[in-house]
This record gives sequence, C-alpha cells and structure tokens, in this order.
Amino acid sequence: MNFLQLLDAVHTDPSAFSVPSSWAQGRAVFGGLMAALVHERMRTQLSDDRPTRSLAITFVAPAAAEVAMGLEVEVLREGKAVSTLLGKAIQGDQVVTLVQGSFGAGRASVIDVPAMQAPQMTPVEQAATELPHIQGVTPEFMRHVALRWTVGGLPFSGNPSRCMGGWVRLRDVAEAPLTEAHLLALVDAWPPSLLPLLKQPAAGSTLTWTIEFVQPIAQLSTLDWCYYQVETEHARDGYGHAAAKLWSAKGELLALSRQTVTVFA
Repeated sequence: MNFLQLLDAVHTDPSAFSVPSSWAQGRAVFGGLMAALVHERMRTQLSDDRPTRSLAITFVAPAAAEVAMGLEVEVLREGKAVSTLLGKAIQGDQVVTLVQGSFGAGRASVIDVPAMQAPQMTPVEQAATELPHIQGVTPEFMRHVALRWTVGGLPFSGNPSRCMGGWVRLRDVAEAPLTEAHLLALVDAWPPSLLPLLKQPAAGSTLTWTIEFVQPIAQLSTLDWCYYQVETEHARDGYGHAAAKLWSAKGELLALSRQTVTVFA
C-alpha cells in the first residue's frame, strides 16, 4: 500500500487496520506515517474544515508493522475559532503514538509578518543522486520516499556539519493536492540530524516532535519536490535537539519543525 492508500484506510476502518512491513523503520513503523495516520483520523472529528495549526507528537512505543492498530480521538475543546484534539494510535493495550493537535480558523488581524527568506537552494536537477532504497541497509519505508542531499552528510559519514537537508517528495503515488498529512511524511523522512556526525552505524530515533504548518498551505501536488533543512542546536548524553523548516521549490515556507532525538552512540 502506498501513502495515499493508507490514508484512505483510516476512513474505511480506523478501529482495526495494519501497516505493511514496507513502511518499517527498523523495528517500528515510520514515524512520519504514524503521525499522518493519527492526524488524518483527528481531522475526521472536526465539525468544520478549520486548518491544522500545530501538532505535538510523542512516539510512546514502537508501532509494529503487520499488527492490528486502532486510532482513537478525543475532542478536548472546540471553540469558536480553535479546536484542540488528542489522538492516539493503539496496538493491544499500548498507546504507541500520541498527538495533541490545534486546529484554528483564520481571523482578521492587523499583524502580517512574512516568513523569512528561504535559503539558497541547489536546483533539484543539480542535487546529488537520489538516495536509493537498499534492502537491509536503508529503512524499508525509503522505497516510498525520495531524498536528494544538498547540505551536510549522509548518516554515519562522520560529517561535522550541524546542518543537513535537500529535496524530498513521495514516490509511487498518484497526483493529488498536498496536505498536512503529506508534509508530515516529507519532514520526518529525513534521518535524525545527529546521525551524519557518526562514523559508524548506530540506532537513533525521534522521541518528541512538534510541527507547525504555515496556513494556507501553498497549492502543491504530491508529485512536487519540497526543500528541507535541519540544524542540530545541541546534543549531549544521547539526546539531541534540532530545528527544521520545509519550503516549496518556489521558496514558500510550508512547515516549521522541532525534534528531540535519541542516539545510542
């Protein structure tokens, strides 16, 4: 199943479905997909189409592929403009992914501050060769996502740069309007920002993740390339803190992301 088919499955039966092993990331399901599935379920519980403003995501436990999963949502409050929801992905009796979301309608305001200018982007055609999916080497979910590095190094390359990034888009999907669910997958497709600093393989994962969406989202397609860049701000004792942004190819800011990551090295 590709990304769009999995999102559709949320609408068909959110109480019992499973994610194929092709979406695995080590012993867990790809975190960007988990966040997207919970978010998709949360949106079905809104009384209107107010846009997603921010999500706070905690990966409580590894979500297993090929194991039945349920998605539950609690509406904590639905105000005139802002709704606050709590979403959970559950396997057995264990919450595996927890998402608190804020959904807010626009309102008239005298404040209008444009986004800071996007960094200079190496054109996608001039970027490094697309990272291939290599069975047993790269995470399984990479067969569904295309990455082209332009900044920093690959995981375990010993590159000392604090910054990493490049171009990203979904593979094997039909053309459709790009939504917040897709942006979740594109942002989290990149490896933890600490991994390029290592000179040999070691496990690393996201512990907590907050992401904010710039509304209205630019009109893009699932086939469009987006540009991602992350900066490691601090790392010690096996934990790192990183801030990232995602832009369209035209330099339109799409999302702002922060992650606390763990590394076992």
